[in-house]
Order: sequence, then C-alpha cells, then structure tokens
Amino acid sequence: MLDQATYTPRLKAFYRETARAALKEEFGYKNDMQIPRLEKIVLNMGVGEAVKDTKKVRQAADELTLIAGQKAVITKAKNSIAGFRVREEMPLGTKVTLRGARMYEFLDRLINIALPRVRDFRGVKGSSFDGRGNYAMGLKEQIVFPEINFDKVDEVLGMDIIIVTTAKTDAEAKALLKQFNMPFSS
Repeated sequence: MLDQATYTPRLKAFYRETARAALKEEFGYKNDMQIPRLEKIVLNMGVGEAVKDTKKVRQAADELTLIAGQKAVITKAKNSIAGFRVREEMPLGTKVTLRGARMYEFLDRLINIALPRVRDFRGVKGSSFDGRGNYAMGLKEQIVFPEINFDKVDEVLGMDIIIVTTAKTDAEAKALLKQFNMPFSS
C-alpha cells in the first residue's frame, strides 16, 4: 500500500509543475489563487431496475466502489412516485465524491485507460460545460474500467461523471482539462 502522506499522483504533480504556469500565462492571472484547479469529481449511477430488484443497487455500489477506490453511497428516493412505482426511501442509485489524490488518480485512469476503451470513441463533447466551469459527461457502460471483471457483470450500467473546477468560465475550465489531455472532439 502506498503511503498517502508522501505519494503525489502523476496528474497532480503535472498540474503543480507545468499546467499552472501555462494557465497563468494563457489567461494573464495576477494572483496564483485565480488559476483554476480541480475541486472534486462526482460519480453517479442511476439504477432504474432497482424498482424491481434492490440487489442491483448493491451490485452497482460495489462496482462503483471498485472504480472509484472509495466506498460508494446508496442514494434513496426522496418522494413517492406512483407512476414509476417508487416509494419514499427506496434505493435507486449510488454515488461517490472524489477529492485529493483519489480524484487525480481517477481522472488519470479515465483519460488514459477508460475513454480509449469506449467503442467508436471520437472524443468527449466540448460543449458539456455548465457555464460555471464544471464539466459533465456520461458513459454508457461501466465495463470500460479495468477494475470491473467483465465475466462477473450481470447488467451493463451507465454512469455520470461530473468534474467540478474552481474556474469562473467554461473557457478556463476547458483549458484546465486540456492541460490534463482530456480528449475533446470539438
């Protein structure tokens, strides 16, 4: 096991040594605290089949825990919706929030291992920013991550990935993610 006190993820070291200076020069920041940085990455899996079988939510949580390297939390319905056969407090999905070293490690694996394994991959949409410097993307299948054993997967589930930055604009956030070699298609 790596000592977390002395270990620095590859992307975090790259950000400190190279990306910060490039972003400061590109946008002309006067203060180092203005330079955008990653704040957190939120992974979310909605399990629609959970209405019929609650075991699927636990399986999704286990898979998300493997992918993230951190225990996933099961999310529950806040309200009852009769049309969807959902009752209050019924488990419907799972999520995990990554910060610090785990966040950088996950982003590294996402960009360099998982995204190239996606079928017919031509890059991620460059327009999926929210206007405040945060980027959201979705994957149709969780099996692109090497941590998931394809033979043990009962059902292929999608997942949402939200990358939260301190950037004030979408252009700054896109420049930050481009520094990490995020494969934008446009």
